[in-house]
Amino acid sequence: MRVMGYVTSLFARKVVAAAGGGVDAAAMLSSVGIAPDDPWDARQMVPAERYYDMLERIADQMDVTELPVRTGASMRLDEYGALGLAFKAATTLGASYARVERYARLWTSVVEYELRPATGGTLFILHRAGERRLGMRLSNEATLASAVSIARQVCPVPLAPVEVLVRHPAPRSIAAHEDWFDCPVRFGAELDAILYADETLARPNILGDVGISQYLTTHLEAELSEITREPALVTQAKAAIAQALSEGAPKMAEIARSLGLSARSFHRRLSEHGMNFQSLTEETRRNLAEGLLQDESHSLAEIAFLTGFSEQSAFTRAFKRWVGTTPATYRKDIFHR
Repeated sequence: MRVMGYVTSLFARKVVAAAGGGVDAAAMLSSVGIAPDDPWDARQMVPAERYYDMLERIADQMDVTELPVRTGASMRLDEYGALGLAFKAATTLGASYARVERYARLWTSVVEYELRPATGGTLFILHRAGERRLGMRLSNEATLASAVSIARQVCPVPLAPVEVLVRHPAPRSIAAHEDWFDCPVRFGAELDAILYADETLARPNILGDVGISQYLTTHLEAELSEITREPALVTQAKAAIAQALSEGAPKMAEIARSLGLSARSFHRRLSEHGMNFQSLTEETRRNLAEGLLQDESHSLAEIAFLTGFSEQSAFTRAFKRWVGTTPATYRKDIFHR
């Protein structure tokens, strides 16, 4: 069964906003579990694979060549919460990026960052494992663009990297990329990274403040410590939900009780991890369905029952909403690759 990572809902919202009238914004956000009318909250997470699915659906409906650049350019530090404040309060740009390297886990579980000395300066590297499908490629481009966007928000002078490196092949045009980054952009590289001159990273930030920076770092360390403890709870909750699904959609109070928690404590701990019970249940259903569909010994009716649906038609509708295709087509594609 696929293990699914998470990204902040902020990126999903920004992509849809950047797509403008080219897509049905409410439908796109709903496809990743975001209620369009809810307040924006960077701590709310969405499954990474569903985010990539959404990007690919957008690509089916419009030209996305420039979409990652527009998305990255729209990112604002104030939207990142404590992490954005810590980036802003660091004394130099290099120190700001060191915060991203350290605390990225607060807004994604699928990307790691690394600062690495290199010829001509220092590389800020994006590491993301997995199949380099279109959705991931678009996400990587948007992430690199956002890294430059937030840097420009703390830099006292115009900022341009030495070079930007992208592992996947170039889109049909890179004019928008080179215009935004204001430097050469080399696709087909060995890394996804931004090369900065060392003097650029050593430049003092506009709002750098040692005292505020230390306070925020303490706060972020506490948040990071909380997050690194929570996956065990999430794993246990998903297992309990999966076991209960054959009896229908499980209730939060019942799952909480099976974990030795009150419903209130369970809700709070999921919220601290940027999750809610409804999204966790839906993700568990999807993961379970995808795993069961890879075993031909289970009929579609059985899989519908095992994932908590009273009717196969309801399961088919839900699966099509999750994946964009029916369970039967999904299974057929698996065994005829």
